Amino acid sequence: MAFLEKKPRKWGDRRDGLWVRDLPGLNAVIAFLWPRRTECEAYLQQTIDVTELLRFIEKKNAEHPEYKTTLFHCVVTAIFRMLNERPKMNRFVQGGRTYERDEITAGFVAKRKFTDHSEESLMLLTAQAEDTIDTVSKKIIGDVKEARERKETAGIDNILDILGSFPRPFLWAFIRFIRTLDYWGKVPRALTDGDMNYASVSITNLGSIKCPSVYHHLGNYGTTSVFVSIGTIHKEQLVMEDGSLQIRDVVDLGVTVDERIADGFYFARSWKLVKHICAHPELLDKPLCEESGYEYQ
Repeated sequence: MAFLEKKPRKWGDRRDGLWVRDLPGLNAVIAFLWPRRTECEAYLQQTIDVTELLRFIEKKNAEHPEYKTTLFHCVVTAIFRMLNERPKMNRFVQGGRTYERDEITAGFVAKRKFTDHSEESLMLLTAQAEDTIDTVSKKIIGDVKEARERKETAGIDNILDILGSFPRPFLWAFIRFIRTLDYWGKVPRALTDGDMNYASVSITNLGSIKCPSVYHHLGNYGTTSVFVSIGTIHKEQLVMEDGSLQIRDVVDLGVTVDERIADGFYFARSWKLVKHICAHPELLDKPLCEESGYEYQ
């Protein structure tokens, strides 16, 4: 299976996306009827059986005790695969037009310490064609470790700290100017690189702080059309394929999407793929460029 590659830009394309020129008229008009992303939020609840996935993680960690694979790493990898196989989920609407990315990114926040007053760092992870659960785990662990060991803020975090110190009138004018640039896709790289508001998907791991999944809002700034929250692992009785009842380990995902990028049928099939991958974790060892083989129903 082909993996996304950077394509030459034409007139009307953005640096971070290619203009989808063959949209049905309804989809093109909806972008003007409901121009704000927060007006177009659709919510999906997914309960995923992670019994086999937890066994897979346990085996992985026994094989490489030097770094620990987690449920979060697996969900990120599964979503990367879904975004590659389901390209409409990697679209966004901005400036009245629909665009499709030619790269896959996941944004998340890492707390430097698990305390009330600890600072947070914005993280952005870009998927590569040969990525597997092992490479994704190493990238996330390395990025989070670097952020927590860093004594001073850097990158987008440093820029935000500087902006936050400006007088209110200047900050208000500056933000309005940036929003105008955002409409036209002209925000400087210094402000978009590393910013989870420009990711294919934003993910929050609430299970790490013992909280259930929630429906997190989208934002009108930036281009992120999908937000996923991961809840706590818990036991639940499920009906298996053979009709038997079993107590299984499950986790809830709260998914918020911009309904303008695709239809409900496409959304449902996309998240069935994520569910399938978690039920068959051996797929996480395959490079993202290889087909999952899932038969959509």
